[in-house]
Amino acid sequence: MEPTSLTSVSADLVTAGRDALARGAWEEARSAFEAALACKETPEALEGLGAAAWWLDDDSTTFEARERAYKLYAERDDRQGAARLAIAIGEDCLDFRGQTAVARGWRERARRMLEGLGDVPEGGWLAVWEGQYALLVGNDPAEAGRHAVKAAAIGRSVKLLDLEMVARALEGLVLVSEGRVAEGMPRLDEAAAAAVAGEMHDLVAIGVSCCYLISACERVRDFDRAAQWCARVKEFCRRWRIQPLFAVCRAHYAAVLMWKGEWAEAEAELVAASRDLAVVRPAMQSESIVRLAELRRRQGRFDEAAGLLEKAEGHPAAWLVGAAMALDKSDAPTAADLAARFLRGIAPEDRTERLAALETQTRALLALGRRREAADCLDALRAVAEAISTDPIRATARQMEGLFAAEEGDLDRARRLLEDAVDLFRRSGAPFEVARARLELARNLAALGRRMRAEQECRLALVAFGRLDAAHEARRAAALLESRPWTEGRSSPASAIGPLSPREVEVLRLVALGLSNGAIAERLGVSEFTVKRHVANMLTKLDLPSRAAAAAHAAKHGLV
Repeated sequence: MEPTSLTSVSADLVTAGRDALARGAWEEARSAFEAALACKETPEALEGLGAAAWWLDDDSTTFEARERAYKLYAERDDRQGAARLAIAIGEDCLDFRGQTAVARGWRERARRMLEGLGDVPEGGWLAVWEGQYALLVGNDPAEAGRHAVKAAAIGRSVKLLDLEMVARALEGLVLVSEGRVAEGMPRLDEAAAAAVAGEMHDLVAIGVSCCYLISACERVRDFDRAAQWCARVKEFCRRWRIQPLFAVCRAHYAAVLMWKGEWAEAEAELVAASRDLAVVRPAMQSESIVRLAELRRRQGRFDEAAGLLEKAEGHPAAWLVGAAMALDKSDAPTAADLAARFLRGIAPEDRTERLAALETQTRALLALGRRREAADCLDALRAVAEAISTDPIRATARQMEGLFAAEEGDLDRARRLLEDAVDLFRRSGAPFEVARARLELARNLAALGRRMRAEQECRLALVAFGRLDAAHEARRAAALLESRPWTEGRSSPASAIGPLSPREVEVLRLVALGLSNGAIAERLGVSEFTVKRHVANMLTKLDLPSRAAAAAHAAKHGLV
C-alpha cells in the first residue's frame, strides 16, 4: 500500500478508536489504535492507545505509549500535544507508582511547553492537577484555590465545559475544606449536576467532579448526602467499566457505611477496593487500608488494625487512626503525640481535615491532666463546628465540651452537653458514636447520683456495642455496669464529689470497695498507671491523706 494510503487508513483507524473511547468500548478502541500504528506510527495513535490501556489498567502499555507520543509531539513542535501527554504521564506516575518527584518533573515539563501559548485547554488541566496536588498531597488549600480559579477562568475562556466544571468542583472542595461550606457546596452541586445530566463528556472529568463532591461531604460528615452521590457514582462506574474510579469510590462509600453502623458492608467494600487497587493502582491502595484499620479499631481488633497501619505507613491518616487506638488503650501520651504529628502536616486553613485530630488530641490532653492545652484544642474544634454546623460535627463539639466541663467539676453542665451530643449523633444515624456518648453520659449521671438514668444509658450503650460487634467498647460498658458506680438511694450531695471528674468518682467508689489499682485498671479497661494518677488526683482534690480515708469518705456520703 502506498504511504499516502497508509496515512489515510491510519487516520481513519484513529477516528474509529476515538469513537470507541467515547462509547467506553476500551478493547475495541485498543484494537483500532494498534491497527493504526501498524500502518503508521503517529502521536495521535499512540495517545489513543495510551488512553485505552489506561482504562484497561495496563500500566506498562500506558506509560510506553504516552511517553512515545510525548516525544513525537515534541519533535513535531506541537507544544499543546506534548503538554497534554506530559500532564497525563505525571498523573500516571502518582496513581500507578506513587512517584511524586517524577510527577513533579513531568508537571514542570508541561508548564515549559505551555509558556507563551495563552489560554489553551492544556493550561487549564495543568492548573486542575496542580490544585488537586496542592490540596490532597500538599495540604495547602490557599494554593489549591488559586489553581482552581485559574482553571475555571481558562475553561470559560476556551468554552470547555468539562474543564470549567471540574475546576468549579475543585473550588468547592477547597472552600469546604476551609470551613466555608455555604460557598463551596453550591459549586460542587453545580458540577455534579452537569456530570449526571449529560452536559459533560470527558469520563475522567465526570468521575473526578463527583469524587470531589463525595470527599467534601465526608469532610463535613454530611453522610446522608454522600450516600446518595456514592450510589450515583457507583452506577456510573459500573456502566462505563471504570475500575480505578470505582475502587476509589468504594473507599469513600465504606466510610459512609461505617458511620451508619453497617460494618459488614463497609468491610466488604474496603476489602474489595484494597484488592482491586493492589492490582490496578497500588500507589492508591493506602486510602482503603487506612479506612479498614479504622474499622478494625472500632471493632476492638487492635492487632489487626496495627498490622494494617504498618502497611499504610507514611499516609497521614494512619497517624490519626493510631492516635485514636492509643487512646482506646489508655496510652494518652502516644495519642497526644500522634494527633499533634498529624496536625503539624495540615495547614491551619484546612479546617475540616483537622477536626478528627483535634477531637483525639482534646481527649488525650484531658486524660493527661493538661487542661489548658485541652482548652486551646477545644476552642479550635468549636470554631470548626460553628463554621460548618452539620449535626455530626456539632455533636462532636458538644461531646468534647461535656468531657471538659466534667473535668472542671461542672457536672450538671457536662450532663446537658453530653445529652445534646447523644441526640445529635442519633439524629445523624451514627450508632457507634451514639453509644460512646451514652457511655460518657452514664458516667456523668453516676457521678451526679442519677442511678436509674445512669444504668439505663449504660445498658443502651452495651446493647448497641453488642449489635455492632464493637468488642472493646462493649467490655468497657460491661465493666461500668458491673462496678455499679451509682448510688442506690437519692442523689449524693455535691460535698461527696466536690471537684472530682466522673472517672475520679468511679475510681473513688472502687477504692472504697477495697480494690487494688491493678484490679481497678482491669475492671475499667485502662492502665494501672492511669488508675494511680486518678487516685492521686482524687486524694488531692478531696484533701484526703490515704486510700483508707477516701474509702471512709465514700461510705460516709453513701457512695458505696
